[in-house]
Amino acid sequence: MDLGLRPPGECRFDAVSLGEIMLRLDPGEGRIRTARSFRVWEGGGEYNVIRGLHKCFRMNTAVITAFADNEVGLLLEDLISQGGVDTSLIRWMRTDGIGRICRNGLNFTERGFGIRGALGCSDRSGTAIAKALPDDFDFDYIFGELGVRWLHTGGIYAALSRQSQETILAAVKTAKKYGTVISYDLNYRPSMWEAVGGQEKAREVNRELARYVDVMIGNEEDFTACLGLEVPGNDSGLRKLNLDGYKEMIREAVRVYPNFQIVATTLRQVKTATVNDWSAICWADGNFYQSRPYKDLEILDRVGGGDSFASGLIYGLMTGQDPQKSVEYGAAHGALAMTTPGDTSMASLKEVEAILSGAGARVKR
Repeated sequence: MDLGLRPPGECRFDAVSLGEIMLRLDPGEGRIRTARSFRVWEGGGEYNVIRGLHKCFRMNTAVITAFADNEVGLLLEDLISQGGVDTSLIRWMRTDGIGRICRNGLNFTERGFGIRGALGCSDRSGTAIAKALPDDFDFDYIFGELGVRWLHTGGIYAALSRQSQETILAAVKTAKKYGTVISYDLNYRPSMWEAVGGQEKAREVNRELARYVDVMIGNEEDFTACLGLEVPGNDSGLRKLNLDGYKEMIREAVRVYPNFQIVATTLRQVKTATVNDWSAICWADGNFYQSRPYKDLEILDRVGGGDSFASGLIYGLMTGQDPQKSVEYGAAHGALAMTTPGDTSMASLKEVEAILSGAGARVKR
């Protein structure tokens, strides 16, 4: 499918993300409330996608974000560098000794098991990227002089603050001016929007941003909460997926936003925290394409599964695959990412393609 991507030869980066990257503190098999030690990872809805594009799919990627210039910020930079993502576009913000001016975000996450669901506890108010303004980044330099083929951002970053809403709008407008393809994950989080205007503000901001988006990603709740689109015939309170109604809602989304070239989502039925049914669907050129179903998928850590779906989908689209193959890449990559700890994927392209070809889980020697 031709999305009008800029040629690789005229761009410094295949893809960049814009959003917050937090330090994740993971108690492993235990609980946050009783932990005596934590393992640290880096993670964030927008970043996870771009890291997967590099680490699994070998694309040249970078992050647009901001950190408070202190030891935690340097740790985050080091973690990002270990994933091979370019850190040259990070904005370093002056801070004081206790984070009054700005700080770096923390995210405590426990994985869940069986009947106990995964649990997150964020500590991210007043962070550097939440306070960053459009003038803190030279978007004309990034998208014009350096050149970027694909920008990925989303609703989590948009929900951080008034400043983040101004910055994300400036970024997508500039990216569009230079011919960069834009993907956006609605990722509605009620607790984040509550402090900046609630659902009414979420719809105002996301409807404006949607006008610049080429590839829109979001689940049933996201489209309703962020864009005001309802699923016809849905009387189940989002507990049971109404696939036909969902498809009709996507058709309505494309009618309202004719700039959408791809609309995609994961389809997840939660049986327990560690067993889900998993698949994905995308709309393109007036048709729907659904991945193979992963029935009773066993999960170690579900956080980042949707982000890894997005990076697999984007990889397929950027390499000229048809929509069916692209959504298969996304679903397989997301499934593999949930078999390992942390927000980000540890899968390889060979592993993704082995899953697509029907390989099982036999030991490899």
